[in-house]
Amino acid sequence: MIKKTLYFENPTYLSVKNKQLVIKFPEVVKNDLLPESFKEDHTTTIPIEDVGIVILDNKQITLTHGAIECLLANNCALITCGSNRMPIGLHFPLDGNNTQSERFQAQIEASLPLKKQLWQQTIQAKIINQAFVLKNIRKQTVKNMLAWSKDVKSGDSDNLEGRAAAYYWANMFPEIKGFTRKRDGIPPNNLLNYGYAILRAIVARSLVASGLLPTLGIHHHNRYNAYCLADDIMEPYRPFVDRLIVEIIDTQSNFEELSRVIKIQLLNIPVTDVIINGQRSPLMVAVSQTSASLARCYLGETRKVIYPSFE
Repeated sequence: MIKKTLYFENPTYLSVKNKQLVIKFPEVVKNDLLPESFKEDHTTTIPIEDVGIVILDNKQITLTHGAIECLLANNCALITCGSNRMPIGLHFPLDGNNTQSERFQAQIEASLPLKKQLWQQTIQAKIINQAFVLKNIRKQTVKNMLAWSKDVKSGDSDNLEGRAAAYYWANMFPEIKGFTRKRDGIPPNNLLNYGYAILRAIVARSLVASGLLPTLGIHHHNRYNAYCLADDIMEPYRPFVDRLIVEIIDTQSNFEELSRVIKIQLLNIPVTDVIINGQRSPLMVAVSQTSASLARCYLGETRKVIYPSFE
């Protein structure tokens, strides 16, 4: 089942009743001139079990503790946006799987050779997906990238990820003068940052559901990063976000501001089509397959992570 992504950008009251997320608006609730029947008609309810991601993008949003508890109990990711309207915080449940302790232990004890092999597979999948975007969306030559994907060694000791990234970003937005990929760079870096934040939440949520620690990465090891594993596993999924952003730029006359229209388009990331295990699947469902396969790798049941592709 595909979970819903809920985005709130206006003052809102969020509570829970009978396992339903109750959505009310202050301007309606506080207006004594409105009849109760009108207020009830303008109250929305959504089953908690149907919600996968909640994005809070207004300082006047109120959540009851009960609502937070129920959302986290159903493995929902809560994303909080800051004053710049960009995601600033991520909230997840502490326990998301029945055999979490066993999986934590297996993850912690994973050997260095295994982690290097997993990173090799991750980078190979990422470069192949980047090559697809460049070839099919930007009509660029990608023979070099496909060659690099085949040459990735265990642990990517030659840093072919970096070489591929340099070529990829140099050709992704050639019409935008001065573009380089960096967090605080010129647009469409703002769109990329927002899209990747949504993707990161999807991946971290799935890792928790698979009984894994999002903090303990296979490659990323930043002491200040609570989601190193999510940042690892999302790498092959980034090109799917990139393709969506290219489509937005090609159809929007103004993409310098992260407008409401663009945000709504980026909220389609969880339902973006990918190919995984030879079948077409929504991205959110595919990520669950990826995280489950990673858990099996840690448990010694397989040494292959299942990643998505475009074809």
